[in-house]
Amino acid sequence: MPAVLRGGSRVSAKPRARKPAGSKSRSQAKAPAGYAPAKLGAARNVGLSPQHALMAAGGVLAIVLIATLATGDRAHKASEAISGAVGGQFAHLGFRLKAVHVQGASAMATADILAAAGVYKDQPLLGLDLEALRQRVEAVGWVKEARIVRLLPDTLVLAVVERRQLAVWQHGGQSHVIDDHGRIIPEARSDKFPTLPLIVGEGANEYAAQILPEVAARPRLMERIEALVRVDNRRWDLRLKDGSLVQLPAVDEDGALIKLEQLDQSQRILELGFERIDLRDPSVVAVRPRDGALPGQLVANGV
Repeated sequence: MPAVLRGGSRVSAKPRARKPAGSKSRSQAKAPAGYAPAKLGAARNVGLSPQHALMAAGGVLAIVLIATLATGDRAHKASEAISGAVGGQFAHLGFRLKAVHVQGASAMATADILAAAGVYKDQPLLGLDLEALRQRVEAVGWVKEARIVRLLPDTLVLAVVERRQLAVWQHGGQSHVIDDHGRIIPEARSDKFPTLPLIVGEGANEYAAQILPEVAARPRLMERIEALVRVDNRRWDLRLKDGSLVQLPAVDEDGALIKLEQLDQSQRILELGFERIDLRDPSVVAVRPRDGALPGQLVANGV
């Protein structure tokens, strides 16, 4: 209704300027202290693609790594906890262990390697401690060295270099498979390696890698050998399958084997069935027939 001033004069009410439709008062424009419940619920329901989630987790792990390097052991437990949490979250996106491939190992070694690895199906793949896993695999006697590769989204590769099985070592009433450094492979059963050469005696494992290539280079001799016997931990006797014994010197074994090979080529000495062929004296080869020593014939000391 029009406003009336004193004196009866009429004036029209001054119209107020209307605010633009999109404008707000200063009090309305001020942001609230927190989110409205509806907005909070909407924010919680927002998801990330696996690619973006992986990038985010990589960033988190990078930050943890930097913190670990900067603070030393104080951040170690925190980094393990965060890594485990990230691995668990990514397991929901499909990064779970489905397949394990063992490369470079024989069939007999593979079962022991998998048992030592201790991984299981549907384990969070990103939460695996690859260094700890490598150490467990390398603790297996079959394994010389190992490399662990994680193939996303669901595969683990255990690439190993297997120790070379050199011989079966018989000592103290027990038989062991040894590698080319003379070390015992605990998981290897000697009865499963019938084609490996047999070595016998104290110290035989330490020196087998030196004598075996020299003998193996002479196939006619190698096929006749039943065992290589270490004598007083200073020299070798070759025990043949027909019961013969070839005595090698403590030094220059290869020279003695060359002499034996020459005699075998010219006189077939390995086929004559001698009880003993003594090569310990570099100037003479002494032999003993199975029925005993002949007069004047050189016989091994102590026989």
